[in-house]
Amino acid sequence: MPGITRDEVTHLARLSRLELSEAEVGDFTGQLNAIVEAVARVSEVAGQDVAPTSHPLPLTNVMRADEVRPSLAPEQALSGAPAQELQRFKVPQILGED
Repeated sequence: MPGITRDEVTHLARLSRLELSEAEVGDFTGQLNAIVEAVARVSEVAGQDVAPTSHPLPLTNVMRADEVRPSLAPEQALSGAPAQELQRFKVPQILGED
């Protein structure tokens, strides 16, 4: 598999509006080639018998079941509020809208 060239790194830097020195272009060329090689190695390992997954371990939902429970009455919930209106907390206007 052909690697990333200095010209490609320079082109990507220009597209990204990055100003890179010649030393940085060389460094990034080597780093990007290492990344491409690592991805290629992973692709070689995954055979036809390995199903694609998003996570190496099976995930299950560990949250409790959503069930209806008694809660505070509106009066109880609003009892400590400094201001209330229409059974809601009243707060200062912040967006300048009605």
